[in-house]
Amino acid sequence: MSAAQHLQDKVVAVAGASGPAGQATMRRLAADGATVIGADIDQHRLDAALGAVRTAVPGAKVAGQVIDLLDPQEVHDWADHLEAEHGHVDGLFHLVGGWRGSKTFFETRIDDWDFLHDTVVRTLQHTSLAFQPALLRSQAGRYAMVSAAAAHKPTAGGAAYAAAKAATEAWTLALADSFAKETTASDGAPTAAAAILVIKALVSPEMRAAKPDAKFAGFTDTADLATTLASLWERPAAELNGQHLWLTAR
Repeated sequence: MSAAQHLQDKVVAVAGASGPAGQATMRRLAADGATVIGADIDQHRLDAALGAVRTAVPGAKVAGQVIDLLDPQEVHDWADHLEAEHGHVDGLFHLVGGWRGSKTFFETRIDDWDFLHDTVVRTLQHTSLAFQPALLRSQAGRYAMVSAAAAHKPTAGGAAYAAAKAATEAWTLALADSFAKETTASDGAPTAAAAILVIKALVSPEMRAAKPDAKFAGFTDTADLATTLASLWERPAAELNGQHLWLTAR
């Protein structure tokens, strides 16, 4: 079965829709037939991202919602609204993040941790808690986040970032455990899955165009990330749930 057939009746929410990863993912999902709802905190950026998807994919079933992911009630209301409107929600891709670091461990600023705690950790906590019930009710729910190789091998100056990514991985694995334990399938097999995509860093076509001589060694193209996300429905939930999918060298 092709990816398009897998996604034809799927309703997928994308948090962080206006970023390079969010736009690439929405384009790929829309091209494969999914109904895509992007969320961003900025209306202008969201409108631009949705317009770009509609231009790239004529007939795309795509919509957007301005959401403050740091407001748990807004995120819960968003999840409830999508399920009520469409009858089911089959995916939430959390493509929200940020980076802060320093030259040395001693120079690490706790302010950096505070920033990353909100943008990286807290936003993921809110989307996972809000969408978990709907994804459990879906016949094939998928939740995915993007982590970093740095979480598995922290550098001295990257303590705050590595710790934030490690925290989101642990939280996502707890979500995966809930999918395994709370499944309603008669055979006890999970129908929903949470996966962690691990990268070194992302590179977009715009970044390559701006630095044509740069090698971006070990970086993951946003299009490749989007392809991996779109393929998550091609694997059984039991096989995918709780897995690290490495898109860079370990």
